[in-house]
Amino acid sequence: MVSAYPERGRTAWISAQRPDRKPADAGVAAGWFQEKERNAAGQVVDSAVILLTNKECPWRCLMCDLWQHTLTESVPAGAIPRQIHHALAQLAGQPEQIKLYNSGSFFDPAAIPPDDYPAIAAAVNSARHVVVESHPRLVGERTLVWQSLLTGSLEVALGLETIHPEILPRLNKKFTLAHFAEATKFLRTNNIALRVFILVRTPFMTEAEGLDWAVRSAAYAFAQGAAVVSLIPTRPGNGALDRLLAIGEFAPPRLATLERALERVLALPPHSRDSSQRVFADTWNLELFSHCPACFAARCARLHHMNLTQQIPPAVHCAACHEP
Repeated sequence: MVSAYPERGRTAWISAQRPDRKPADAGVAAGWFQEKERNAAGQVVDSAVILLTNKECPWRCLMCDLWQHTLTESVPAGAIPRQIHHALAQLAGQPEQIKLYNSGSFFDPAAIPPDDYPAIAAAVNSARHVVVESHPRLVGERTLVWQSLLTGSLEVALGLETIHPEILPRLNKKFTLAHFAEATKFLRTNNIALRVFILVRTPFMTEAEGLDWAVRSAAYAFAQGAAVVSLIPTRPGNGALDRLLAIGEFAPPRLATLERALERVLALPPHSRDSSQRVFADTWNLELFSHCPACFAARCARLHHMNLTQQIPPAVHCAACHEP
């Protein structure tokens, strides 16, 4: 079967499948919330997550839906610090960790103005640990400038997605494993923690392949020095994946598959993952991946338990769906 997804002109094809962009305001973050997360010391800490509003990422990744809440132009000076102050004012308490996620790369100067780095750092320096995200090829000198302004520790999250040699290039991320390794080496050399995003069942994979390659990719990320691996079930909704879903070249993973992926990564042998290296399953909008209302709540609770304890509890046995 000839794929609907082209070998050339992928960026144009992906852009052509997109639905309308959502309204966005440069003066207000796209979202904010609080969550609990286990840190490297084994403590469960409060974490504030701020979804910044900024210019869209220059890459057009096949699976990305984050662009829907971005702008077509760079934000004015001072906008990002104001977004952060406003978001933190809406949240309770004093978070130990702050994640600044900007639907792209923190070190893209068109998205986050470098002249705003000092004001942004002042806005988050109450936290002991700050996480930002970046494309691997943008990790560099701006990363060190940002690190120098923080009073606490820095962690950079990179979207690896998969190490599958044929599928990684098809995701249109425009980096290779060599680029990824170069970025991780830079972070290690400069004492910057690494978080890696891994997709569970990318396009062009079966359910079994999606599970297998998620575990392989997580093991690779830990070998590259990742402090955290985040397993993200691949979601439709960005136009491109919906097109592939309609013709059978993509399907989102089952909730039980996300469970199995988290279990298997937690069970990696000590030479593959030490006790300070954590793995989390992304639990946003899990209803999308559930096929059985009878066991949905139990499976969600089990995933949350594994995220916070890094232990594998007894499996959910559902009399309705019989899915292990």
